[in-house]
Amino acid sequence: MSVNGYLTTLSSNLVLSSTENSSIRTSINTLSSRLNSYFNNGELYNHFQFGSSTRGTILPRSADSQSDIDYMVVFKNPNNYKPETLLNYLRNFMKAKYFRSEIYKDSPTMVLELNHIKFELVPAIQDVWGNLSIPSRTNFLSDWMSTDPTGFNEILVAANKNNNSKIKPAIRLMKYWNTKKLDYYYSSFLLEKWVVDKYYLSRTYLKDYVFDSIDSLSYNYSDPQSFKDKLDRAKRIINNTREYERLGHLIPAENEIKKLFPQF
Repeated sequence: MSVNGYLTTLSSNLVLSSTENSSIRTSINTLSSRLNSYFNNGELYNHFQFGSSTRGTILPRSADSQSDIDYMVVFKNPNNYKPETLLNYLRNFMKAKYFRSEIYKDSPTMVLELNHIKFELVPAIQDVWGNLSIPSRTNFLSDWMSTDPTGFNEILVAANKNNNSKIKPAIRLMKYWNTKKLDYYYSSFLLEKWVVDKYYLSRTYLKDYVFDSIDSLSYNYSDPQSFKDKLDRAKRIINNTREYERLGHLIPAENEIKKLFPQF
């Protein structure tokens, strides 16, 4: 098999199976119903799924044990409570409705771990114009920061269309590499955004997107040496793979690229 064929097949295998999709949909419907039941006094504006699971770039749990579903819970918050109070509301909801599941805080979210999937519930507030804000991690001047949880979806869809439907497969492969070989060094969302922002010109093959993406990554002086070594190794493997292909050595080329993107 060619390197491009191998990466194309692997990327297809990184799509959620129908069984996993069905299980997730059932869990989301249950979560939605339980939120409505628990917060039944008009405490909420809305709640909805967002993130990579709505963009088709989430990895299956068999490929990424930390794969999760992002879910936003928008509180009316008439008393202007701080994020910590709303996080406690979500914690109490989870304890009441999911008392046998693992529940913990991962600021600024509450995490709910089920047997087959992990949910990250994000508390949010909404102003009179419908603009959303979530707890701020870095802004020391405010407890909240504005967000557009679904805005990136349209950008990704357009980029994928303009690149012959290769952006989503490339993102899944880059996230898989980040998971398996970089110990989640890159933020999943920022990695997706970086790939989308990079490709305003279409490439021919999926491998071109992946090779060029890795070639374009760099590190800072302050980055850990372990990360620098892993990125340098990845670039060497990409160069070796290209050379094997140039010489017509397809099997060595496939074996080389598997060092970065192993089968699962």
